Amino acid sequence: MKKEYDFLIVGSGLFGSVFAQCAIEHGKRCLVIDRRNHTGGNTYCNRIEGINVHTYGAHIFHTSDDGVWKYLNRFVSFNNFINSPLANYNGELYNLPFNMNTFHQLWGVRTADEAKRKIAEQQGEYAGIEPQNLEEQALQLVGRDIYEKLIKGYTEKQWGRKATELPSFIIKRLPLRFIYDNNYFNDKYQGIPVGGYNALTGKLLEGCDIMLNTDFLQHRAELTAKADTIVYSGMLDAYFDYRLGNMEYRSLLFDTKTLNTANFQSNAVINYTSADVPFTRIIEHKHFEFGTQHHTVITIEYPMKWKKGREAYYPVNDAANDRLANEYRILARKEANVIFGGRLADYRYYDMDQVIRKALDAAEQALNTGR
Repeated sequence: MKKEYDFLIVGSGLFGSVFAQCAIEHGKRCLVIDRRNHTGGNTYCNRIEGINVHTYGAHIFHTSDDGVWKYLNRFVSFNNFINSPLANYNGELYNLPFNMNTFHQLWGVRTADEAKRKIAEQQGEYAGIEPQNLEEQALQLVGRDIYEKLIKGYTEKQWGRKATELPSFIIKRLPLRFIYDNNYFNDKYQGIPVGGYNALTGKLLEGCDIMLNTDFLQHRAELTAKADTIVYSGMLDAYFDYRLGNMEYRSLLFDTKTLNTANFQSNAVINYTSADVPFTRIIEHKHFEFGTQHHTVITIEYPMKWKKGREAYYPVNDAANDRLANEYRILARKEANVIFGGRLADYRYYDMDQVIRKALDAAEQALNTGR
C-alpha cells in the first residue's frame, strides 16, 4: 500500500530543512516534524521588539563552499556582517581571533617579528614536546599569557573539565594571525540572512506538511507508518534508546534580557574568559543586523552539563565517546529506509555550511540513486 509521504523528516533544523527542500523540488511528499514549538532548529530567531534574537546562541553564517553559498542565495540574501568578537578578561578587552591587535594589547608589540619572538619566548619548555592534553597543546602554540588569559578559563567552562583532562586535538589548529585583522573567519562568504534565519528556513520548508510539538521517539510506530523513508537528525544514541549507553554532550542555558538602552556592549559577541565568571559570553543581537532601535536585547550564555531531558548542543568528541559513536553508527547502517544526518545524528561538531553540504549530498544520493 502506498504510504502518505515519501519522506518523514525528523527535525526542522538546517539538515532537515535543506533535505526537505530538495525532496519537494523533486516532486516528493514530505512530512517534517519537530518536538519544539517552532521550525528552524537552533537557527530559530525570536523577534523581540523589532530585533531578531538568536534564541539558541549566536549563528553567524560563513563558508568557502561556492555550491552551498549559491544554493542559499536562491532563497535569501545576506548582509555584510563580519564576526569580530572580543574577549573580556577581568575587565581587560582583547581582540579575537589572536592577531596583531591582540598581541599589541598584550605586550605592546607592533610588528609580526616582535610578536613571533614574544610567543617563542613564552612557549618555553613546551616548544618541543608531544602535547598530551589541551593545556600542553595551547602552551606549545601560543605560550603562557594567551593561554592563561584567553583560553584556559573559557575552555574549562565550555567543556566542564580541566584543560589537562581535555584532548589536545580540540585546540590543535588554533589560528595565529600576524596581521591587524579582527575577522574571526577566513571564509570567502560571511553574513546573516536578511530578515533573520526564520526567513531562510521558512523558504526551505515551503510545500512540506509540518507537525510541531511532536516527539518522534514517543510516537515512532505511528509516524514511521506514514512514510517510505525516515530522515533522522536527532540524537544518535536516543534513536536506539541508549541501548549501548549514552554519549556525552554539552548543554547551554540562555538568559535573555531586553534593556532600555540603545547599546549595551558595542559588539555582537563578547567572550568572558576568566574562570570566576560563570558564563562564557554575552550576545547583543541587534549588532548582527546593524540595528538602530532605541533599546537592545542581550543573551548571557551559560555552559551546562548535559543530562537526559536537557537540550544537547554539541558532542564531546573525546576517544571514549567517539568509540561509542562508532558502535552506534554500525547499528545505524543496518537500519532500513532511515537516513541519519546532522550534528546530533552524526555526533560531530559541524558548522552550518557543513550541515547544509551534508544535507545536499544526502538528498542527492537519496533522490537520484536511492540509498
